[in-house]
Amino acid sequence: MMGKLNVGVRERFLKIYADLPLILRKEIILVIDDEPITWNVANIEVSNNTEKSRKILKRLEELKII
Repeated sequence: MMGKLNVGVRERFLKIYADLPLILRKEIILVIDDEPITWNVANIEVSNNTEKSRKILKRLEELKII
C-alpha cells in the first residue's frame, strides 16, 4: 500500500503526464530491470497502482523529474 508521501508523488506524476505533449509521451524516461519505461508505460503502471509503479515513481523522484 502506498503511503501518504507516495500519494503526493503519484499526484505530481499524473499532473506532469497530463501536461506533456503527446509526442513526448513515447520518449523513454527510465530503465528499470533492463526494461525501457516511456511516459506512456509509466502512466499505465501508475494508473493501475502496480508494484512497478512504486519503483518508477521512486526513481523519477530521485532524478528530480517529478
